[in-house]
Amino acid sequence: MPLFFRKRKPSEEARKRLEYQMCLAKEAGADDILDISKCELSEIPFGAFATCKVLQKKVLIVHTNHLTSLLPKSCSLLSLATIKVLDLHDNQLTALPDDLGQLTALQVLNVERNQLMQLPRSIGNLTQLQTLNVKDNKLKELPDTVGELRSLRTLNISGNEIQRLPQMLAHVRTLEMLSLDASAMVYPPREVCGAGTAAILQFLCKESGLEYYPPSQYLLPILEQDGIENSRDSPDGPTDRFSREELEWQNRFSDYEKRKEQKMLEKLEFERRLELGQREHTQLLQQSSSQKDEILQTVKEEQSRLEQGLSEHQRHLNAERQRLQEQLKQTEQNISSRIQKLLQDNQRQKKSSEILKSLENERIRMEQLMSITQEETESLRRRDVASAMQQMLTESCKNRLIQMAYESQRQNLVQQACSSMAEMDERFQQILSWQQMDQNKAISQILQESAMQKAAFEALQVKKDLMHRQIRSQIKLIETELLQLTQLELKRKSLDTESLQMISEQRWALSSLLQQLLKEKQQREEELREILTELEAKSETRQENYWLIQYQRLLNQKPLSLKLQEEGMERQLVALLEELSAEHYLPIFAHHRLSLDLLSQMSPGDLAKVGVSEAGLQHEILRRVQELLDAARIQPELKPPMGEVVTPTAPQEPPESVRPSAPPAELEVQASECVVCLEREAQMIFLNCGHVCCCQQCCQPLRTCPLCRQDIAQRLRIYHSS
Repeated sequence: MPLFFRKRKPSEEARKRLEYQMCLAKEAGADDILDISKCELSEIPFGAFATCKVLQKKVLIVHTNHLTSLLPKSCSLLSLATIKVLDLHDNQLTALPDDLGQLTALQVLNVERNQLMQLPRSIGNLTQLQTLNVKDNKLKELPDTVGELRSLRTLNISGNEIQRLPQMLAHVRTLEMLSLDASAMVYPPREVCGAGTAAILQFLCKESGLEYYPPSQYLLPILEQDGIENSRDSPDGPTDRFSREELEWQNRFSDYEKRKEQKMLEKLEFERRLELGQREHTQLLQQSSSQKDEILQTVKEEQSRLEQGLSEHQRHLNAERQRLQEQLKQTEQNISSRIQKLLQDNQRQKKSSEILKSLENERIRMEQLMSITQEETESLRRRDVASAMQQMLTESCKNRLIQMAYESQRQNLVQQACSSMAEMDERFQQILSWQQMDQNKAISQILQESAMQKAAFEALQVKKDLMHRQIRSQIKLIETELLQLTQLELKRKSLDTESLQMISEQRWALSSLLQQLLKEKQQREEELREILTELEAKSETRQENYWLIQYQRLLNQKPLSLKLQEEGMERQLVALLEELSAEHYLPIFAHHRLSLDLLSQMSPGDLAKVGVSEAGLQHEILRRVQELLDAARIQPELKPPMGEVVTPTAPQEPPESVRPSAPPAELEVQASECVVCLEREAQMIFLNCGHVCCCQQCCQPLRTCPLCRQDIAQRLRIYHSS
């Protein structure tokens, strides 16, 4: 058997047996026996010691357990002072307590089949011990103190490793039965040990110098006998009295067996009732378990249904989120491609030598304009030119007044509209008065006042200037792109998507390009004003109708090469290019002699080869050409003859909403609200960051951008055309 055993938890049956035996020992009228055997104990419980001490138990049976120690912590052997029979066989005891000698009333000690290595020397104090059974242990020797066991009658040391007996064993004169392994003995010799107990005792007495007497002459009373003298040393001991006591002990043991049998029957009845209760309890547990399983199944089904619904909803949300992300990604790609094209066009225009050539030609043209011939003076259409000047000044004043009225109206809507309605009426009355003004009077006034003629010429010069028009168109495209980028950035922040680094880089690039275009626009206006100053210096010769002649010249002036090439262009094609703000492609179309019929057979790639680089403009030109040809097929008279020359006599006002080069559907920007007041439309561009996020009223006190916290270096107003 192994030396060490792992502590195991008692089974339910062993625990019930222990409880039953403890209860049985505490009942009134119970005998002097405490039987806690076969309870799978690893140590004797504290309650057993207390029961033996309080109820004065005389027999303690603890066999067939898992004991490794007789005395647990916080317990004392004095609690077992009344014990006469201690049965500990079939355990795992490795040693007995050193103070075992305190059990002075002990008469029977059975430690068979344990792991004992040695016996304590205090065992000699057990003067009333009559039976000592240490069979099947690991003892190698017996202590000399066994010779002090004056009442020992039976000693069993077989199944051990003992080879020598102590000589002090010769002093135990009451020993009747000695069991040992004779073949393994060295002292006494095997022959002596094989002859029996009497031969062994005779040998030991001879070795010790004692005279041997039979044990029957030294028998002591085994049971409790108060007041009887110990006659161990008398050669004529009371043999008859011993026989009576033996008979009395047999009677007591028979009574004990009867009571034990009766208790066993009571135990069986108790176990039967306990089993019946356990069966009923098991049925209740089964019913409860079945109900619990049903409830759990219902809950599980409900949870499965909820999880399925949740997963469906989550999939729907994920699909919607993915769709939004795809839309944002597509929009971002479109904006990126348009920005890239704008940057490329700007670089191409910077590096192009045609700009320098155009500027030089324009300088030559302006010098030619400064010289007025006699023929031009004679062919001056005074009335027509004055009418065109009046129309130009009227439109300029009208636009300024409408813009002022628009600003005033938006401010009055934020405050109170009641107090400002009179001003609005006056301003609109002023507009109506301008519209109803007598044209003949205005024309005559224009013919008389040189300052008004100069103002009309300056307005027409800015409008007719091709470079200034291109800069304005590019500025409008960049403003639209910045507004879309700001809206896209706000959407990405609300969706908590990936990094906004690419949007920020594009926004900064557009902001830099916008600032550059604003500088170029201002520089071009300065150049035009310088030209106007030179013209004004030359007009000091007091030549009559100087500004009228210059205005008429500006109306009719075109480069010689363009005039020669435009003679073969169709009027509808020229109007189409002007409507799409693509007048700068007129020389290209004239040079290649492109017509509506020829364009209907071309693809966007063909237009790109010709020189039209904007993809959106390519598709728009081809679409509008197809619409014109379809309308011409329905009404053939709408198609002009091939040789008709395009000669506009009045300034053609470009449409209010300039179509960009990108696809029109992508540039229909939704209104973006102010991030400060959340009421009005965002109208201001903040430079250098490029965000379009505030209205005109809210931007005045701001020093930093509300979105990126960058310092505001410049504010630029956006006018949305309806």
